[in-house]
Amino acid sequence: MLINRHDNKQDVKMPLVFLGHGNPMNAIEENNFTQMLTSLGQELPRPKAILCISAHWLSAGTWVTHMQNPKTIHDFYGFPQELFNVQYPAPGDPQMAEYIQTLSKSPTIQADDSAWGLDHGTWAVLRKMYPEAQIPVLQLSIDMSEPASFHFEMGRTLRSLRERGVLIVGSGNIVHNLRRVDWNQSQKGFDWAIEFDEWVKGRLEQRDFKALIEDSQKTKAGQWSVPTPDHYLPLLYVLGAADANDHLSFEFEGYDMGSISMRCLSFGKQG
Repeated sequence: MLINRHDNKQDVKMPLVFLGHGNPMNAIEENNFTQMLTSLGQELPRPKAILCISAHWLSAGTWVTHMQNPKTIHDFYGFPQELFNVQYPAPGDPQMAEYIQTLSKSPTIQADDSAWGLDHGTWAVLRKMYPEAQIPVLQLSIDMSEPASFHFEMGRTLRSLRERGVLIVGSGNIVHNLRRVDWNQSQKGFDWAIEFDEWVKGRLEQRDFKALIEDSQKTKAGQWSVPTPDHYLPLLYVLGAADANDHLSFEFEGYDMGSISMRCLSFGKQG
């Protein structure tokens, strides 16, 4: 009989993290944000594998990377060659991908063997957290045809992975409006961006996940902060995978170019 090594629970339940990944240049720069990522990687229990839901893999249907050696995807343009030279050669984990597929019968989670890999929403933050690139990394795609509630429920479907040593990472930005960026704002936020980011913080503190699922577009600040849902939805996967007794920590708060929130948070981190 074949024994699935991913079918065994472990003593330590893994925390969850949502990372506001921001500018791809963070992958090669050193600043307060990247220093936080380095510290976070040292503080978290060592994962057996990492599952990242990145704002940059948008799909029809839900997919999980199934390849043994996922490629490093440079899904941006107009940046220095140094950034395009970066490789993050973390292994994949086909057996874990197959186990993840068993967690959901409807919708079906499909296996991707070649189309994707690790996009910058994943490797730009993980190379700071785990620079040795030895932990297996998988990505789960975001089905853009589905409503916000679907993504929260998918997070709930993935929750049991935490008991099997998997670190679930949502990578996006709570406020992300590239059309309104101001290069002169640097680490400041526009009033509407601050308003929405603080609204989200308040709902998180109150565990009002229902509002975060349903109400993000009910104010002008929300409409400007989330003009498209791609960078907001990874947060909902993390919320869905959280337990009621998980301690909430805000790992980083800040803004970039006025219209991007760099807020990062964790659930279930000890200490």
